[in-house]
Amino acid sequence: MKNHIDSIYQTYFLDIYRFLLSLSLNHHTAEDLVQETFLRAHIYLESYRGENVKTWLFTIAHHVFIDYYRKHKKMMIKDNAFFSSYLDNTNQTEGEVLLKEEVLEISNLVDKLPEKQRYAVLLHDFHGFTQIEASKVMGIKQSYFKVLLFRGRQFIRNRRENQNDG
Repeated sequence: MKNHIDSIYQTYFLDIYRFLLSLSLNHHTAEDLVQETFLRAHIYLESYRGENVKTWLFTIAHHVFIDYYRKHKKMMIKDNAFFSSYLDNTNQTEGEVLLKEEVLEISNLVDKLPEKQRYAVLLHDFHGFTQIEASKVMGIKQSYFKVLLFRGRQFIRNRRENQNDG
């Protein structure tokens, strides 16, 4: 059983970390929350019902973040190191630099979304969950998830169009 848990940790650590980093916007907080996620997964292993492991772990991570957020109720500051290593422009083609700038622009717009719309966009568009899986992670109906995803995407699209026009 220990080998199975270690395998799950190694397989999904980076996905869970990226998800929690995109929510907390702080490297150290994300690391702590990842550890809490896997601790809870280990504790509640008996409650695992054979569903998709990734969906189950993201659901736990989502709850861990909500618990953390409610407990701290303060503004979370973005860790500058998160983007600085990603945006190092040395030895890159113009296309790679433009792509990274576009990713940063979209990421900044995602940060401005209302909380539930941000979760929907992150889970579906950034982490590759289906609408059914993402709605389970968020604990909402799929129809409501579709509305959140649509509105989040629409907000991003409108802001990008307005920036390009101005």
